[in-house]
This record gives sequence, C-alpha cells and structure tokens, in this order.
Amino acid sequence: MRQFLAFIAKEFRHIARDRWTTIILLVLPVMMLILFGYAITTEVRNTEVAVYDPSRDEATRTVVENLKASPYFGRVRYLASSDGIEDAFRSGEAGLVLAFGERFAESLGRGDAQILLIADGSDPNTASTLVNYATNIVSDCLRGDPAFAAVPLRIVPQVKLLYNPQMKGAYNFVPGVMGMILILICAMMTSVSIAREKEKGTMEVLLVSPMRPVLIIIAKAVPYLALSLVNFTTILLLSVFVLKVPVAGSLLALILISLEYIFLSLSLGLLVSSVASNQATALLVSAMALQMPIILLSGMMFPVENMPLFLRILSDAIPARWYIAAVRKVMIKGLGLGSIAKELAILGAMTLLVLAASLKKFKVRLE
Repeated sequence: MRQFLAFIAKEFRHIARDRWTTIILLVLPVMMLILFGYAITTEVRNTEVAVYDPSRDEATRTVVENLKASPYFGRVRYLASSDGIEDAFRSGEAGLVLAFGERFAESLGRGDAQILLIADGSDPNTASTLVNYATNIVSDCLRGDPAFAAVPLRIVPQVKLLYNPQMKGAYNFVPGVMGMILILICAMMTSVSIAREKEKGTMEVLLVSPMRPVLIIIAKAVPYLALSLVNFTTILLLSVFVLKVPVAGSLLALILISLEYIFLSLSLGLLVSSVASNQATALLVSAMALQMPIILLSGMMFPVENMPLFLRILSDAIPARWYIAAVRKVMIKGLGLGSIAKELAILGAMTLLVLAASLKKFKVRLE
C-alpha cells in the first residue's frame, strides 16, 4: 500500500510541475462553462427592429413602445415607405420588420386590423424566435393595454413553460458542458499521461517495478479522478451562484451519477491509451472519438429526436447522452434518484464493458 501511495504522490507532483497541464485541468473547465453559459446561447437579444407605420396613431405607438421595453429587441427605427423593408434586411440594419396596416386604430374597432411580422429566413431558428417574441408582445398589448379596449373579445391560448420559464440558455448548456469537461479531464488527460510514459520509454521501467501493472495504471488515474472531483465541485458552484442554474432535485443523485460517469471516463482514457503509442495519437483519438460525438450527438446542442434513425441509434452508444439526460432531470426538472435509474444502469454497464476491454487490451510488456 505504501508503494501504491508513493506512485499516486509521484503523479500529483508530475502534474504540478507541468504548468500548462495544470492550467488545462483547472482553468479550462471554468472558461468553457462561462463561455457556453454566456456567449454560446440560443437566446436572441438586442435585435434591431424596423417599423413601417403609415398611420402613426396611439395604438401603433403602444405596440412599438412595448417592443422597445423588451430585452429581446434593441434600437427601433421607422421606415419611410414599404420599399425600405427589403433594403433594411440587405443592409443588416434590422433583424425584424413590423409593418402595420393603414388606419390601424380604426381597423382595431372593426376587428380587421393587420400587423405583418417579417424576419430574415436565412437563419430559420433566429427568425422563428424573433417572430415568437414579437407575437407574444403584441398579444400582451391586445389583452392588457387600455389603448386596445375597443378590440373585440377573442380566445387567446395560454402558454406555460415548465422548468425554465425564462428560457435561459444556461439551463440547456450547463449539463452538456459538465459532460464535456469530465470527459476532457478524465479520458483525454489519462490517455495522454500513459501515452507520454510510452513515448519517453519510462513505461516499461514502471511495469517491471515490484508493483502489479494494474495498480500502476490505477495510481496514474487517481490524480485525474481527484482533479475531476474538484472540477465537478467548481462547475456546480459556478452553475448555481454565477449562472443561476439551480440544483432543483436530489444532490445525492447528481453526485452519484457524476461519480459513475467519471469512472467511465477514466476507463475510456485507459482504453485510448492501450491503442495510442504517443501523446499526439492519444489526443487525436480522444478528440475525434469522444469530443465531437459529445457535441453533435449527445443532445447537448441538437435534439436527438430530430436526428435520422441511424444517428439516433449511434447516439445511444455515447455515454454523454445518458449523463446529460440524467443531469437535466436532476438539476432542471427537480427529480430524484429513482428517475435516473435507467441512466445509472446504462452508464454502469458501459463502465464494466469499457473497463474490461481496456484491461484486456492493455499490454504489460511493450514492444
């Protein structure tokens, strides 16, 4: 046991001496979380609006003022004629155009008033979001503002958003970033660490030491396990206190699923190290085989349900998909341990399978 602890201490010292490795392990996760939480978001804000208003009456001014007060829209400018609508889009001076019909206030009394919302369809997602924002603002005006008292009574659908009523992008990205960071630290750095020993020719020296090879590999993985726990704690604190994403469910369930995912990531790193002979190969295999599928196929950025059948089947083999789904259930939906039993079972089976394959393929004698 004393030799095992000595190997673990040696690995911690190696990590501490490598300044860039320390920066990657401790600073990069924080940067990734802040970047995804604030910069990379599906929310649309501060969009410039162009208004074509031939009537310029109190009713149209009320709608425009409500648009100005919304955080989703920025500067509002008026167009002199309908011919300027296309020019506003071509010049990039407007992301949305609001066009009122002639004699808008009079038309409201008759019940045939018209408002045309025009958005740039070259980005369909943004265009759809802007139209939805503007539609809700106009509907609020029709329901609650005194200026529209003459509008005939109509049935207006009531929409309620569960779990994320403010539609904050951080609620979507934080679980995905947690899955990415834990894979990055555990799998990539573990595989690179072992590949570095092979590349420098020191791995064979370690393998002929009195310790069993399996214990040597475990000793090399323990520091990254400890650092992953530190990163997990840091990410969780930043998510709750900086990005305002609460842990609405069981904290115990979140810790348990994260520990299981960390063990799986360490096993993946060991598997990558068994096929990589140098650090460059380990990085390439880790980046291509782990990072890209997480971003594209785990549901982190794109809904799995919208993918073709082949990709949906392929995504089932990606551990991050199950981890992200479990974290969303616990953190966002406020569910407990019983709700993530399926994810726990799948990740547990993956861990045993990957660990068995990595230990079987690992060569205790180098060629």
